[in-house]
Amino acid sequence: MTTADPAPALAEPSPVAAPAPGTRAPAAQDVLAAAFAACRDEIHALARALHADPELAFEEHCAHDRCAELLERSGFAVERGIAELPTAFRATLGDGPLVAALCVEYDALPGIGHGCGHHLIAGASLGAALALAEHVADLDLTLQVIGTPAEEHGGGKQLLIERGVFEGVHLSLMAHPVAHTETYDVLGSGSQAVGRWRATFTGRGAHAAANPADGVNANDAAVIAQVAAGLLRQRVKDGQRLALVPQQSGVTNIVPETAVVDFECRALTMPEFEELRDRLMACLEGAAHATGTGLEIVSTEPVYEPLLQDEVLGRAWNAAMARLGRPLAGSLGVIAASTDMGNVSQRVPSIHPFVGITGADAALHTRAFAEQSLSPEGFRLLDDAAVALAGVVRDVAAEPEARATVLTRAAELAARAEAGAGASAGTGASAGERRPVDGT
Repeated sequence: MTTADPAPALAEPSPVAAPAPGTRAPAAQDVLAAAFAACRDEIHALARALHADPELAFEEHCAHDRCAELLERSGFAVERGIAELPTAFRATLGDGPLVAALCVEYDALPGIGHGCGHHLIAGASLGAALALAEHVADLDLTLQVIGTPAEEHGGGKQLLIERGVFEGVHLSLMAHPVAHTETYDVLGSGSQAVGRWRATFTGRGAHAAANPADGVNANDAAVIAQVAAGLLRQRVKDGQRLALVPQQSGVTNIVPETAVVDFECRALTMPEFEELRDRLMACLEGAAHATGTGLEIVSTEPVYEPLLQDEVLGRAWNAAMARLGRPLAGSLGVIAASTDMGNVSQRVPSIHPFVGITGADAALHTRAFAEQSLSPEGFRLLDDAAVALAGVVRDVAAEPEARATVLTRAAELAARAEAGAGASAGTGASAGERRPVDGT
C-alpha cells in the first residue's frame, strides 16, 4: 500500500543531538536505544502488571492509571479520561509543528487475558515515548501518547476520532506482536474491515401446547437467518468472513416472542465489506418476511476499517528493524483479523507493523499466546519495537524530505475525512445505527 506520491529515500541516520567536541557521534538509533535502556526495567514492570491484571474493553482503569502515572513522572502533561471515555488518556511533550502520536492499547480478552499481546503493545509505545523524551525539542516535535481503550471490542479509536482526539496529528504508530518467529516487511500488510450488529426478531408469544398456532415464533426467524447465511457462504469470496451467534433463551413450553442474533462480517476492502454486509442483512430481512416477525438491526460497535501502512513511515520502520538485526521475511499481506488502528490510518499517516515473538507458535487470542507473550523473547520484541518506533519518529522529524512528505499526506487525509470521503462514509461507522424491518 502506497501513498499518492513516491516515498523519498531516507538518509542514513544522524545523531539525535550534536556530540561533544572531539568525540565521535553515536548513531541516532544507538542514542535512542541507550535512552530506552535507562527506563527498560520500569517499562517491563508495567507490561507485566498489565498482563497480571487484565481488564476488558472500557474497564481498563488500572491500566489507564499505570500508563498515565509513568508518563507524568517522565515529564509529560497528561489528560486523563479524555473524550468522555474514562479509560482514555493523552500525554503531550513539546510544542513543535510536527505532531506524532504513539498509540497505547491495553484491553484484554474475556476469559483469556492478554492473548493479543496488548501489554507488549503498551510497553513498546510507552518505551518509545520515553526514549524520545529528551530529544523532542531538538526534533522540533510535539510528541503525544494516546491511550486507546477497547480495541478488541468497542472501537475505542473510532470514538476518539469522532471526538477530535486525532485532529492535528500528522503521524501515528504502534507495533503488534504475532505468534511467529519472523519479522515482517510492514509495507503491503494490512487488515480486514469488520462490522458487528445485533438483530432482534419480534413475534408473538403463545403457549407451546395449548395454542401454538396463535403465536409467531421469533426463533423460527433466527433459524432461517442462520440457514440463509450458511447458504450465502458459497458466494463469499476469499478474504471475506461472516459469523452469526444466536443469543438463546426461553423454555420449551413457550412460543418465543423475541429472538436475538449477534452477527458480523469482514472483507479486505470497504466496497467488498459493504456488499457482503448488505447480502448478510438481506438474509435476516428475508427471515423476518418469511416468518411474519418484526426485525430491528442495531450496530453494536464502530466499523473497523482496513489498515493502510504509510510508505514513508514503513520504510523507516523496516530500516530500524534491519539495524536491530531483525531481517525482514517478506510481507504478511492482509491478515484475517481487524483493528481499529485501520480507522486511524484512513485519516492520519500511520503504521501498525507485525513483529514475531521468536519461538512462539500459539495463535493470537488464545491462552497459550498469552503465556508465550510473557517469555524473554516476548520482552525482547517489546525492546526492539520501542527503539524502532522511536527511530521512525526521529527519522521522519529529522529528515526534511520525509517530514514534508508526511505533512502533505496528513493534509490530504484530513481533507478527505473533512469532505466525508473516508473509508467508513455511509457504513454506519459508529455504534447505534438502526435498521428496522417489519415482516408482519
